[in-house]
This record gives sequence, structure tokens and C-alpha cells, in this order.
Amino acid sequence: MNCQRKKFNLKRKFAYLNCAYMAPLLKKVEIAGIEGIKAKRQPSKISGEDFFKEAETLRVLYSDLINNSEPNRIVMIPSASYGIGNAVKNIPLQKGENVVLTKDQFPSNVYPWKSHCEKYGADLILVVPPDTENQRGRKWNESILAAISEKTKAVSLGHVHWADGTLFALKAIRKRCDEVGAAMIIDGTQSVGAYPFDIQEIKPDALIVAGYKWLMGPYTSGLAYYGPRFDQGEPIEQNWINRKNSSDFAHLVNYQDEYEEGALRYGMGQQSNFIANPMLITAIKQLRQWGVENIQNYCADLIAGPLEEVKKMGLYVEDAEARGAHLFGIKFPKDRMEHLAKALKVHRVSVSIRGEFIRISPHVYNDEKDMNKLLRALKEAL
Repeated sequence: MNCQRKKFNLKRKFAYLNCAYMAPLLKKVEIAGIEGIKAKRQPSKISGEDFFKEAETLRVLYSDLINNSEPNRIVMIPSASYGIGNAVKNIPLQKGENVVLTKDQFPSNVYPWKSHCEKYGADLILVVPPDTENQRGRKWNESILAAISEKTKAVSLGHVHWADGTLFALKAIRKRCDEVGAAMIIDGTQSVGAYPFDIQEIKPDALIVAGYKWLMGPYTSGLAYYGPRFDQGEPIEQNWINRKNSSDFAHLVNYQDEYEEGALRYGMGQQSNFIANPMLITAIKQLRQWGVENIQNYCADLIAGPLEEVKKMGLYVEDAEARGAHLFGIKFPKDRMEHLAKALKVHRVSVSIRGEFIRISPHVYNDEKDMNKLLRALKEAL
């Protein structure tokens, strides 16, 4: 796979290694959004069927991306916290039971569980990463598995850690969840679209993904998968479009107690976004054309040489098999962080500082020149 920079409007003088912060829009995604805005000039041309057509297209396209055989298990959400909220609401808890998370994971996958546990007197277990640079990822996964017990009702975590890219052993965690009857909720916001995810293989009870990062869509767009565990649940939002027969506009005042079947009950109100949906559709089509595995391989090839240089500088990076290639952390001396911030600005490099790690998140628009800019900034800051 060759560098795809020409498909974006990124300026050559900047090294944007920060897709985990926010993806740049593809040129064709930008055009799709503009066309959506133009379509809103003539609302008389928007039919009742149009409220559902693009949503169905998204379900099918996204299902192909994650190997999901049931498109009606996919719904549109405005944010990761919304998607997590639907799952949290339908996990019964009692005093003495617990929910297992990883420490320092993204707040949208913490606050809903924290509130839920406090309400019912359950315990929130935050599994701390090991204080070591020797097989850190493996040991962290072992600690997660050890934390899951007969009292665990849910395990909720990312596929990769949002700050340092640590890869979590989802198949092993799924197996342990099955042994104790716990739900497994995955926040795939920092992986799906750039790191292969297979619903059939992982079998999560829910997969929540905000769309403006690795799905390369607009802000306030996202997609969620809900498995059979949630088929009879209650959504956090009581809107018109997730009720039975909602497509019959002429009889919407014949109020329905029943929701749409299965996962469709969890869809957001105003999911028929005539601007954002075409943008996300266009983005996912491009991801399918590139191939998620090819994206991951491109990133792995791009960073291989530079990371050897990083290690020669005495900086820590997790071993390749224990992290993603699209998102990884470089541990940097705390007393040199201010120097690093200045060097990054001088060399026009965009990355994120997350805790004690510099979070690097390349994509197919990056090339060797971008990585060289990063290396120069790191060397200058040490």
C-alpha cells in the first residue's frame, strides 16, 4: 500500500501523527458533507424513506468492516458515552458485585460505570498497569484476567489502550467472562477502522465506536453493536424512531409501547442526519477499499525503522506484539516534557501527551518525512 496523502487536504509542512485525537477529513468525505448541506436547501425532496435509507446503508457497510452477520445489531450513536450508557443501563448490579475496567482508560467508559456502581453499592475495579517495562502488556492482561471473578457482572475496556496503545487480549477476556457469566463491553473508538476487529471471533456483548477518529467520519457520529444479551433491554433515550412501525409517518401518533426488535431500540434520536450520515458512509467505503489489515500493515512498516531509533535514544516503547501500530506510546522523561513541547512546535509535529507517554497515531496519509520530523523533535528535546 502506498501513501494516501493526496486523498486529504493536509499541508506538507506539518506532520500530523495524531489520528487518535481526531482524523482529518478525506477530500471525498468533505464533498459528501457539502452535498448533504446542499440537499437540505430543498427539504421538500426529502422523503419519509430517506429517514431510514442511509441508516440501513451504514449498518450494512459497517457490518462488513467488522464481520458482523446481522446488520440490525448496528445502531447510530452520537458519542461513545451514549453507547456505553445503553449497555450500563441494562447490566443489573447488586451490593458486593463488581465491574472490571482498566485504570486510566477514557472517561466515557468510566463515568457511566462509576455512577452505576455507586447507585447499587457495587465495586468498581480499576486494573492498574504494571510498573515495569518488561513485558508490560502481557502482565497487564494477566492482571485483568485475575481481577475477573464470580462477582464480576461486566468487563468494559478498549481493544487498545487509548493513551499508550497497549493491546488487550480480548479473546482470553471473553473466555473468562463466559466462565463467570459477565458481559464484555468493548470501546473500539481507538481501534476499529485501523486495527482488525472480528465480531464473530471476539463475540463482544457490545462494541461502541465514536466515528470521528479511525472511522474517519464527522464529529457527533458513531456506531454501536449490541449482541443478544441486550435484546430485551431498555434504551437510555425514548425517541420516536426506535419504536415499532416508526417508518409509518402517517400513524406516528398511534403510540407504540414496543421497541424495534433487538438492537434497533438503542439508536439515537435524529439518527437520520442528512449531512453526517453521507460523510460517514463515504469514509467507511474508503476504509473497506483500503482494507483495515492493509492500514495496520502500512503503519507497522512506517514506524518500524523510526522506533528502532527511538529505542537507541533510551526511550521505552512496548513490544510490537503487545500494541497497535496505528497507536502507540513513547515513554518520555517527565523533566524533559516542556522541552519536548517546544521541539514538537518548532518541527511542526502534531502528537498527544497522555500521562507519561507521547501518544503517536499515524495513518496512511503519513510518510517517512513525517516520522523524521518526529525523530528530530525527540532528539532535540532529550
